Order: sequence, then structure tokens, then C-alpha cells
Amino acid sequence: MARTRPYNPNATSPWPFVGMAGLASVLFLYGASVLLVPWYAVAGLVVLWVVLFVQACRWWTPRPVGVAVLPAVAVAVWVGVVLLTATGG
Repeated sequence: MARTRPYNPNATSPWPFVGMAGLASVLFLYGASVLLVPWYAVAGLVVLWVVLFVQACRWWTPRPVGVAVLPAVAVAVWVGVVLLTATGG
């Protein structure tokens, strides 16, 4: 029979670290977007990134899985902005 570790309520969740690494990656994606979209769209994306970063800091302990979801939201917004500006919208 497989041995399982006992539940430790004080264990540190890895999800906030995953989320912050994802947000760092998204910042580079937003910065490189200056080659694809107008400067004002990049400025808006960077402002959004700052808002998401502050939210991730606020959610670090109470909602660790929520921090890991934020980079996915940021990438979805980036795809939408790139598609919207690429089609002339």
C-alpha cells in the first residue's frame, strides 16, 4: 500500500510562487508586444499587469490558487488585445 504524508495545515502552498513566475513571464510578453500593437495598447497592458500584480500580492495567503489563475487571465487579455488591434478594431 502506498504511504501518504500526513496533512500539514502549516505547509506552504506552491501556487502563489507559480502565479508570480507566470506574472513575471507575462510582463515580458507585454513588453515585447510593442512590436505588434500600438504604444497605448502596451501602456494599457502594463497598467493591467500592475493591477494583477497588486491583486496577486493581496491574494498570496488567503487565495493561493487564485494567484496561479491570474497569469492565465493576463494571457487571455493579451491575446484579445493583439487580435483586436491586428484586425484594426
